[in-house]
Amino acid sequence: MTAFTDIQYLKGVGAKRAEILKSKGIDTVGALLRFYPRKYLDWTKTYPISRAPFFENVCVRAKIVTPIEEFKTKSSVVIYKFIVEDESGRMFVSLFNQRFLAEKLKMDREYLFYGKLDGNFGARQMNSPIIKPADYNVIEPIYPASRDMSSAQLSRLVKTAVNSLELEETLPQIILERNNLCSLKFAIENIHFPLSPEAFKKAKERLVFEELFVLQVALSIIKLKTHQKSGCIIKNNSVEAFKQGLPFELTSAQSRVINECIKDMQSGRPMTRLIQGDVGSGKTMVAAALCSVAAENGYQSALMAPTEILAEQHFKTLSNINECSGIKCGLLTGSLTAKQKLVVKKQLADGEIDVIIGTHALIVDDVQFNNLGLVITDEQHRFGVAQREKLTKKGENPHTLVMSATPIPQTLGLILYGDLDISIIDEYPKGRQKIDTYCVDSTYRNRIYNYIKKFLNNGQQGYIVCPLVEDGEESGLKSAKEYYNALCENEFKDYSLGLLHGKMNAKDKEKVMRRFAEGEIQLLVATTVIEVGIDVPNAVVMLIEDADRFGLSQLHQLRGRIGRGNAKSDCILISDSQNEETLYRLNVIKSSSDGFKIADKDFELRGPGDFLGNRQHGIPQMKIADIFADKEVLFKAKKEAELLLQYDPRLKFPENKELRQEVIDLYKRLNQN
Repeated sequence: MTAFTDIQYLKGVGAKRAEILKSKGIDTVGALLRFYPRKYLDWTKTYPISRAPFFENVCVRAKIVTPIEEFKTKSSVVIYKFIVEDESGRMFVSLFNQRFLAEKLKMDREYLFYGKLDGNFGARQMNSPIIKPADYNVIEPIYPASRDMSSAQLSRLVKTAVNSLELEETLPQIILERNNLCSLKFAIENIHFPLSPEAFKKAKERLVFEELFVLQVALSIIKLKTHQKSGCIIKNNSVEAFKQGLPFELTSAQSRVINECIKDMQSGRPMTRLIQGDVGSGKTMVAAALCSVAAENGYQSALMAPTEILAEQHFKTLSNINECSGIKCGLLTGSLTAKQKLVVKKQLADGEIDVIIGTHALIVDDVQFNNLGLVITDEQHRFGVAQREKLTKKGENPHTLVMSATPIPQTLGLILYGDLDISIIDEYPKGRQKIDTYCVDSTYRNRIYNYIKKFLNNGQQGYIVCPLVEDGEESGLKSAKEYYNALCENEFKDYSLGLLHGKMNAKDKEKVMRRFAEGEIQLLVATTVIEVGIDVPNAVVMLIEDADRFGLSQLHQLRGRIGRGNAKSDCILISDSQNEETLYRLNVIKSSSDGFKIADKDFELRGPGDFLGNRQHGIPQMKIADIFADKEVLFKAKKEAELLLQYDPRLKFPENKELRQEVIDLYKRLNQN
C-alpha cells in the first residue's frame, strides 16, 4: 500500500465510506494522513480542582465520593449529579441525558474529567464533561466530524493508515539536518497521535515547514519557467530623457522601481514583476516611463484598467506626458463607436499607436498588435488570470507588469505572488498632503453634514460610503439607496447628489462616475464600488458610515479616494460600536497613513481570509501552516527552495522523487482554485 492507494482499499473503508471521505477531499491513503486533527484533548496534563482555571477546558483527576443522583426537569431532561474530589478540593458534576455513562461510573473510583469549570457561590462545577478512566494518559486527536463520520471513526482509520503505510521521505536529508527537522514518519505519527507535547511540537514544526517549502518550490518553478522564455530585449535605455521631460521630479522610490524593471527588460527574459504602491504613490508614472522606454526600442505597450473612467484618466495622463516626445497613445474602450474602434484597431495593427490604454476591450480577438513588448495591468486583483494571459498572448512573450494599490503583507505576498518579482514604491510624491482621519459616533452626524456642506459650498466634492446597497440586507446598518433618498429629500436637498453601488450595470456605473469626475455631482453616496477606479482631485471629504463593518485595508483604500489633489482632505469614520477590538482597529486607521503597516495589522487581526479577492494564482488552503504565525518559517522555506532549485531545477535527482510528486499534486490543486 502506498500514499497514492485509493482510499476505498484501506482496511475498514470500503466503497460507501470512501464516498464520504472523498467528499472531504480524502481520495487516497496519503490524503487521509494529511487530514490533520482540528484540535487535541490533552489527558496527560491535569489540574488540582482548587487551582484549575475557570471557563477554560481543563482536565481534572478526581474520585467520585457521592452516589449518582437522578433528577428529571419539567422538559423531561434527565440530569445525573454527583460530587468528585481530589486532595485539593471538591467539584460538582452534572450529566445531561447520559444514562449509559452514568450507569458505568462507580463510586470511590478515580476518573479523568475534561470540560469547562464554572463557579457559582464559591462552588466549583463541571457540566457534561468528557469522562475517561484515570489511566487514560494520551493526547487525543479530534478530527473535523460530520453526520456521516465521527471523529472517533476517522481516528481509527488514520491509525490503520499509519500502521499500514511505509512513508517515503519527501524532504532531502540535507534540508532536514540544516533545519533540525524530524523525519516524515515521526511527524505523521505524532501529529495524529502525539507521544508527548514535545513530540507534537517537533512533528508540527516539520509539517509546517514542509507545506510552505513545497509551495515555495512550486512557485519558484513557475518563475523559472517564465524566465527561461526569450523576452523583448531593451537595448536603448532612454529613461533619463523621459525624466527630464516631466514637469516634476520623480521620487527616489519611483526611480528605483523603474531601474529594477528596466534591468529585467534588458536581461533577455520576460519581466514578470508586481509593483505595489500605496494609493497616490505614483505607480502610473512608473508605467509611463516603461511605456516610453519600450516605444523608444520599437515595441508597443498595452495598459489595461478595470474601468473606462480609469482607462480615460490613464490615457489623458500618458498623452500629456508624451505630447512632445513623438510617442502616440491610443484609447480603446467599450463605449467607443464601432467606427472609432475600427480606426484604433487599424492604427494599432499597423504600428501607428505606441501605447494603447483600454479596458477589457483590449482582449477582444480582433485586436492585433504590430509588435507588443510590454503588458501592464492596473489593479490586478480586478482581473481574472485568463484575461491578463489573453492580452499577453497577443505578443511574443512580452514583458509583464502588474500594478496594485492594495498593500499586501510581506508574508502573504510571498504566497500570492511567489512567482513574481516584487517592487515596492514606499514614498509619496512631494506636496502630497496627509489626510486627517477622525472617529466619532452617530451623535455627531448632523455636525458632520454641516461640515461637508462647507466643502461643497466652496466648489469641492465629497463621498459618503455605506456598507450595504439596500435596506434589509443586514439589520441596523446604513444602506446606500435609503441613505441617498433621505439626503436628497432632507439635509442635502439643495445639492447635486449621485448614487453608485455594485448592483448597477456597468453602463450606469460609468455614467455616474463620469458625472462625478466632471463635477456635475457634488456628493457621491456609494458602497465600496468606489474603492478602485475613481480619481477626482476635487474630492476632499469622505464620510464612512458603520466603519466598523469594513476591514482596515478596505478603509485605507476607500480613504485613498480623497487627498488626490493639492487641497487638504478629511476622512470621518462613524461607528457606535463599543467593542474593544473594533475601537482598536479604528484607532489604527486613524493614527496611520502607511498602507503596508495597516495591511500587516489587518492581516494579523483578520487572518488570510480572502484578503485580495481574485488572485494572480489560486493557492490551496493551508492544512497546517499559518501564514502569519509561521512567517519566519516561510522565509526559511523560501530560501531552501531557492537553494534546492539551483542544483536541481526540474527535481530530476532520485533523492527529490517524492518531493517532485508533492509539487505535481500541488500544481493540480493550484489549477483547481
